[in-house]
Amino acid sequence: MKPYDQLPAAEKLQWLELVLDHVQDAILLSDAAGSVLYVNRAWEDMTGFAFEESVGRSAADLIRGDHHPDTFWVSVGERIQAGEVWQGRLVSRRRDGEPFAQWATLIPIVDVDRSVSRIISVRRDVSVSERRELALAVSESRYALAARGSNDGLWDWDLRTGALYLSPRWLAQLDEDAVAIEGSPEAWFDRVHNDDLSDLRLAIEAHRAGTTEHLEVEYRARCLDGSWRWMLVRGAAVRDEDGEATRIAGSQTDISERKAHEVRLLHNALHDALTGLPNRELFNDRLGHAVRRLRRRQDASFAVLFVDLDRFKDVNDSIGHSAGDILLQEVTSRLRGVVRPSDTVARLGGDEFTVLVEDIDQAGAMHLAERIREAIAQPFSVQSFELFVTASIGVAMGDADGSAEELLRNADRAMYHAKKRGRAQSVVYDVSTSGKLQRRLVLQQELRVALPRGEFEAWFQPIVSLLDGRVLGFEALARWGANPAVASPAEFIPLAEELGLIVPLGEAILEQACVLLRRWQDSEGPPPELGVTVNLSPRQFVDAQLVDRVAAILERTGADPQYLKVEITESTAMTRHTNPVEVCQGLRALGVSIAIDDFGTGYSSLSQLHRLPVQTLKIDQSFVHRLGVDHEARAIVRTILSLGQSLGLQVVAEGVETQEQRHALLELGCLRGQGWLFGRAEPADVALARAVAPADESFGLPSVI
Repeated sequence: MKPYDQLPAAEKLQWLELVLDHVQDAILLSDAAGSVLYVNRAWEDMTGFAFEESVGRSAADLIRGDHHPDTFWVSVGERIQAGEVWQGRLVSRRRDGEPFAQWATLIPIVDVDRSVSRIISVRRDVSVSERRELALAVSESRYALAARGSNDGLWDWDLRTGALYLSPRWLAQLDEDAVAIEGSPEAWFDRVHNDDLSDLRLAIEAHRAGTTEHLEVEYRARCLDGSWRWMLVRGAAVRDEDGEATRIAGSQTDISERKAHEVRLLHNALHDALTGLPNRELFNDRLGHAVRRLRRRQDASFAVLFVDLDRFKDVNDSIGHSAGDILLQEVTSRLRGVVRPSDTVARLGGDEFTVLVEDIDQAGAMHLAERIREAIAQPFSVQSFELFVTASIGVAMGDADGSAEELLRNADRAMYHAKKRGRAQSVVYDVSTSGKLQRRLVLQQELRVALPRGEFEAWFQPIVSLLDGRVLGFEALARWGANPAVASPAEFIPLAEELGLIVPLGEAILEQACVLLRRWQDSEGPPPELGVTVNLSPRQFVDAQLVDRVAAILERTGADPQYLKVEITESTAMTRHTNPVEVCQGLRALGVSIAIDDFGTGYSSLSQLHRLPVQTLKIDQSFVHRLGVDHEARAIVRTILSLGQSLGLQVVAEGVETQEQRHALLELGCLRGQGWLFGRAEPADVALARAVAPADESFGLPSVI
């Protein structure tokens, strides 16, 4: 092929036209008089004038719009005729009359005699880019106006460079003089309370990783004067085409007043208005914690003291209720002066007080009762009256087999025994007087006989979707006979543990659950993917033959192990009596799933949990029951859910009893639950019927979808 400069003129022109037709800018060639000689394809696309319509016409007719006066065009023409290149913005009209903006360059071709023989016009349509710039300017103006008018602080974190922008309002929320903070995340995190820093970092990392749709977390921030204020930070990530977060931006709201109001409301709900002491609800909650601690630790101990003032009614009747109120406040002060800071003193109502003392034996509890009676026996000065008051005290020692309500009732009974003895006495509750010991002996005998007779049955409590009540699975629970009233699990399970019968009892329940799974596989009833969860007691878990026993049951029943899940408590998972990782791995090798029960009440470390092949975490019901009144419980539930999301685990809330608890869990992001709101444990046939029924017919719950 010949070089371009050696081609004939006609062929050169063809090549030149081909090149110009592939140029993105519109090109128009005219003679000195302005008559169009040539236009390229981009010109046709931009203006709508075809080549045939353009050639031979006046360039001024094609490019002149109605934006500039005639004097402007005279000036442009004079510059072109003088051989100068002109550039500028023009507004012209397309063939259909639509105006559009363009950036034009007019280039004169000057001959040897310095006269202009041709004019090249290069045009670029800038309408779209100008509209974008205008929209951006309007958007930025609105953003600036919103930022100035908002009471929230704004922040913008560039994850690629690490630069952090904090608005003046953000700074003013912490420092009255808006002292600038270095624009880095660490400068922000340095202001966060140590107790809240991990939650903030965890929430940011979870949103950055895409496990949460939005960032929303509360934390305390340190102000310039050293005080702390509560902040609510919200944000959303900007992601690239690969889904990786490149920026996170959001707002920060000062919620200190709301938090203070919540604290006041919570305090008022859980404390006595007259004395400021914990009320019955808070005392029962702390007593429940002590009972659960006693069940987990054999070396733990506690005592409940029930204190009642003798003849307090005489004070109200003789010198008035206002004097009685002052006396109760003075008694409160003396009680606080006798007990330790870690002990709980509560007022149940009237002249009844209770004291919860942990890590104490019976002798120590009786000694404390005597000190309380001696302190109260000292004279009181009330409204110029000198009053002498005595107290009757009942003492009940902590019992792992009892409930919080039962222990408080036992202390109350002992207090009445003290009054019957003549008042101003301290009496320890004797379990034998209530017939409890006799019942325990009877249960021991019946339990040893009932187990080989096969009197224990697996009943099934549904695990459901909190959104619509749809059954997602069942938990198998042991019941004694067709009538569970014979003995509650709270009675016979601890007794079976103590007698060494829990392993065969647990195996019986596991085998019945596997039989049910096999029935599902062989029938047209509930789909087998619903699955069944079975509890493993601590003694079962440390049994060296556990994995072999489970394998034998699966083989014997023919149940598909992928639909079987076993539960172990958090404290059991951390046991030192065996290698929990090895045991769990053995169960997983069989195809069985693992769930951690009562999560949040034990002492597991994140590193240990990460090593366990676990698929499910179950939030302990104590946290669920306190969701509406305890900020700490809500924070713990939120943390467990965030931890589950981070580790890719399912999370199930236990003990859901009210619609309020259900909605609170949904707000925190928990989608699965079980509890009396959805049904108690029932025989297998009833559970099967519920599983195949529509969700709204099974439990009568309104959907929140």
